[in-house]
Order: sequence, then structure tokens, then C-alpha cells
Amino acid sequence: MVEKAYKFRFYPTPEQENLLRRTLGCVRLVYNKALAARTQAWHENKQRVSYKQTSAMLTSWKKQEDLDFLAQVSCVPLQQGLRHLQQAFTNFFSGRANYPKFKKKRNGGSAEFTKSAFRWKDGKVYLAKCSSPLPIRWSRQLPPGCVPSTITVRLNPSGRWSVSLRVNETRDLRLKPIKKQIGIDLGITNLLTTSDGKTFANPKNLNKLHKKLRLAQKSLDRKTKGTNNYQKARLKVARIHAKIKDSRLDYTHKLTTQLIRENQTIVVEDLAVKNMVKNHKLARAISDANWGELVRQLEYKAEWYGRQLIKIDRYFPSSKRCSSCGHVVEKLPLNIREWDCPECGSHHDRDVNASINILRMGTRVGDRRKGTPTLEGCGRSSVSLRSDCKT
Repeated sequence: MVEKAYKFRFYPTPEQENLLRRTLGCVRLVYNKALAARTQAWHENKQRVSYKQTSAMLTSWKKQEDLDFLAQVSCVPLQQGLRHLQQAFTNFFSGRANYPKFKKKRNGGSAEFTKSAFRWKDGKVYLAKCSSPLPIRWSRQLPPGCVPSTITVRLNPSGRWSVSLRVNETRDLRLKPIKKQIGIDLGITNLLTTSDGKTFANPKNLNKLHKKLRLAQKSLDRKTKGTNNYQKARLKVARIHAKIKDSRLDYTHKLTTQLIRENQTIVVEDLAVKNMVKNHKLARAISDANWGELVRQLEYKAEWYGRQLIKIDRYFPSSKRCSSCGHVVEKLPLNIREWDCPECGSHHDRDVNASINILRMGTRVGDRRKGTPTLEGCGRSSVSLRSDCKT
């Protein structure tokens, strides 16, 4: 059984939009007040406020005269907002994320409805305090027999409404096993190069609309905040950003699905994208390439469809190592795309050579996990290559 989420656009009626906007506003208000209370309690008394305490705060807030509007919307999204805040603090204290930030109205917002706050009837969604079903644009049907367990309504900064239905997929999605294995070297000129010599172009979605986006942002800077013209210009910028994001995500989904269907084992480098974008000369190109999302999609799709994804250490010198004899050169600047091995004289394309080395090391890592002999070329039995292979 696989948990999946199906996302759809919907176009609410004026009454539904009014209710949903009030719900999103209340969720944002409760989240921010709880975050402020927890932050203040820590700075003043060094006390940690739990989810149970913030839930009690919410009950008291509803009784205040100036906050009585909180009782006019469903209580479930408000409680879910507090749970999300608790999860954000859990991630912060465990070192997985930064300190939680306050929610802003201009970013849209979302509201999560559990089973007690919506009704699923005849393939239609009825939210709490809403008599008519959501007018969802069904681009595809849910799997037979699947009933949503959680529904999330989201308003994007561009003004688009979307709904995500989380269901438990009961079908067996595993594909028929095949023998093909590939290594992947991620890049900017070519989005990725495989060990069998194939290259996939980088669409560079941001570059296609960069001029239009720049002009729209300059127009926004000239407007006075709070005016109607400012809101129109802000919406125009948000829609351009949404178009870039949609194009990038669509290409990534199609590419990862193709790779998963055509290969049994895929080997990639465990890149630290967050650290790489600190290089201001390459930050925009790396972000537009969408490396992190590409690897993330390969991970969960490999699990869905019965494929194997192997990550090798980011410090493995895949580009500097000769795939023929194993010799590692001292320096190989990024502007050198082809090079000859000084040891054996083999001519290499930089990206193809790197992908071949990634595949070979990935298969050894896979064998190591299965209990077979140690890695070759590094002289140690550990999967990590930081000490012996770092250049």
C-alpha cells in the first residue's frame, strides 16, 4: 500500500471563496499567534510550550470578543495548523530545518481538512460549513476504491486555487524487473548525462521568461504598497513565477518517470544543493536546474515502481578519475569538458566519464550493502569515501 496525493485545480463560487479565504486567514492568525507565544515563552522564561498548551490557547482565543470570528470557520484546519507548527519545531530541534517563520498573507496559504471536516460522496468533496461541493476540474480520476483521508486546500500567490486529496493506493505499482543500470551525472549545460552516453537537455525555464519577469518586477517596484495597482503588479509577477515553476516541474516529472521505467538501477551523487547555491555565480543556474527535486522524485518513484536508487558520496572524484585505468588527475577546472588521461592516454568526455565512474561506484556500494567484498580503489570497507577519495 502506497500513500499518494492527487492535486487538482478548482474554481470556487463566490460564497465558497469567501469562506475559504476566511478559513485561510484564521489558520494563518492562529499559527502566528501560537508561534509568537512559544517564542516569547522561551525568551522570557526559557520554557517550551507544547502542542497541548497551544491547543488550550486556541480555546481561550475563541472566547475573546475580538477573536470570536475564529468560531465561524471549521476548527479542524486551526488544529492542524497547530500540529504543523509543532512539527516545524520538532524539525528545528532535530537540526533538519531552520526556526519556524511567521506566515504572510501575500504567500496565499493552505488549510488541511481531516475526515471529520469533509464529506466524500459520489466522487465529490463537501467541506465543513459548505453546502455545495467543490467545483474541481478532474484532470484524472482517483484509483478505484480509494477514499481521501486528508484534503488540503491551497491558494497560491498567483491567485490559483488547488486541492490535494491524500489516498492510500492499494494497487501494485511495481514494474517488471529489467537488467539495465545507469549512472547519472547532473549538470547545467546538459541537465544530466547517463553512463550509456545519452544527454538530456536543460530546458532553462527561467531564462525563457527572465526578461518578462524582470520588467514585471521593475513595474512592481514603482508602485505604492497597499494600492490596487500594486496588487495588480504583484499578481502579474506571481503568475510569471508560477508559469516558470509549472514548466520546470512538468519537465522534471516526465524525465524522472522515463528514467524509472527504462532502468532497474539508477546511481546518482548525493549532492549538497543547499551548499552549492551559496556560490552566487552559479546559484541561479543550479536552482533552475532543479537537481534536488529531480533526485527526490527518483527516490519515491523508485520505491513505488520497484526500482533501485543508489546514492554515492558527494566527495567521490567522479570527474577526475579515469574510467579506463582509475588514475585521478590533480586538477580539472569546470571549463575543461574533454581531457586525456596522462596515465593510459584515453580520451574522455567529462560528463560521460563521470557518469561511468558513478555507475561503477554505485554498483560496488550496492554489493557492499548486500555483504559482498569491499569497495575497490579506496582501500577501505566503508561506503563513505570522504577520507581516501577526497580531492
